[in-house]
Amino acid sequence: MANAKESHPIKSASEESKVVVVENGKMVDVQDKEITMEGLCSISSYDQWTRIPVSGPLLKPRYKHAAAVVQEKMYVFGGNHNGRYLGDMQVLDFKSLSWSKLEAKIQSEEPSDLTGTTSLPPCAGHALVPWGNKILCLAGHTREPTESLSVKEFDPQTCTWSTLRTYGRSPSTRGGQSVTLVGGTLVVFGGEGDGRSLLNDLHILDLETMTWDEFETTGTPPSPRSEHAAACYDDRYLLIFGGGSHSTCFNDLHLLDMQTMEWSRPEHQGITPKPRAGHAGVTVGENWFITGGGNNKKGVPETLVLNMSTFVWSVVTGFEGRAPPTSEIYALKSSRKSGAPSGQLNEPETNGLASVDGSSSRGVIFEIEELQDEKTIKRADTSRTLLQAVKGEKSQIEEKLNQEEMQSSRLKQELANVETKNELDLVRNQLSAEEARASQLENEVLDLQQRLHKMEALEKESESLRLEKDAESDDSSSGSNQRPADKGFWRWNG
Repeated sequence: MANAKESHPIKSASEESKVVVVENGKMVDVQDKEITMEGLCSISSYDQWTRIPVSGPLLKPRYKHAAAVVQEKMYVFGGNHNGRYLGDMQVLDFKSLSWSKLEAKIQSEEPSDLTGTTSLPPCAGHALVPWGNKILCLAGHTREPTESLSVKEFDPQTCTWSTLRTYGRSPSTRGGQSVTLVGGTLVVFGGEGDGRSLLNDLHILDLETMTWDEFETTGTPPSPRSEHAAACYDDRYLLIFGGGSHSTCFNDLHLLDMQTMEWSRPEHQGITPKPRAGHAGVTVGENWFITGGGNNKKGVPETLVLNMSTFVWSVVTGFEGRAPPTSEIYALKSSRKSGAPSGQLNEPETNGLASVDGSSSRGVIFEIEELQDEKTIKRADTSRTLLQAVKGEKSQIEEKLNQEEMQSSRLKQELANVETKNELDLVRNQLSAEEARASQLENEVLDLQQRLHKMEALEKESESLRLEKDAESDDSSSGSNQRPADKGFWRWNG
């Protein structure tokens, strides 16, 4: 993609009023949100960080937490406070500019069963991504890590957490990764896995089917790293900037074409960013703002902006880079134009949020823009059209689900019939075997009976012969005894 910057002409800066707000942690894009905030819109200075006073109980100072904006409220979850993982859910109301703490519930597998008021296990290095009116939570380090990465969903309306069922091969557990919304998919890159192993693998979750895929890429990917920043441009290009390993920090810029799945190193112009990790980034139109982070020795004070159509880096302003984590809110009013270059986006710009990645001692950024009535009406019409489309799609999904359930029931019945038939066949085979064995035994008994009859006849015949022989012996014995006696008598007395 070396020639990508040649196809996107440089756009001049505009005097449109754009406000970004930074709180310690992450930057969240709320581009084109139809909200008004008198306190924020009253900022008059451009390209300078201004502290914004807020009310309510301040949350604990933290880092490596995550934040997301849904319906004029910013939700901050988890993080690291003095080496301890946090599991609280804090909310900043943009209308009242006040903090409040939510007592979230965990929803079990049964929709009606809520297990107490305990939130998710404390974690840090995770990501929050707005999706519709809900918030997805992915990855992060916990005290008891799991083997695979799970996807949680938070419903601000019911204030409940639930675990979403995903399909395919889930990525391994990790923290410090980047999670970027690209169209209807989430792109997970890198991070630090179990045993402090650094990763540079790429996983994509299709949010429509909730299916994970690990794609083969070409080109040279970024080296293994964590605590980097990522952004999406034109719903096609994934950009990775900075991050760190166990020994060094990076300032390199990588680009992945999501259509060809090819990595490249775009040639950039302007200033050369300092190496950093733990920074935060947010896209406002074609501009990618980077703030916070450090290089293991000191914090980086410059707030940068990258024009993603021309790959030109520039410095917006400076900010105290070595400050400890605080709960203060700062705002920056940018003079740069937020709209995308004409002719580059094939589809209208959506209201979806961009990437939620990185962490720093300061860092939630959002954009506020006053909208005209005509634009509001058009968006209302678009919302109604989208709502009708979603309802139609929901009906189709429910009908398909019913068909799948009926198919599953039919298959279960067929399986039961097959199992019953198999059992009958087995019994028949056993019965046939027993019948054959009984027939063999009957033949053996018949043979023995015949032999017995023969033996009885032989015994009778033998007895008859013995009797005859005894009779002959008796007759012979009586005759022979008489004649010798006479002869002898006369012989000795004559």
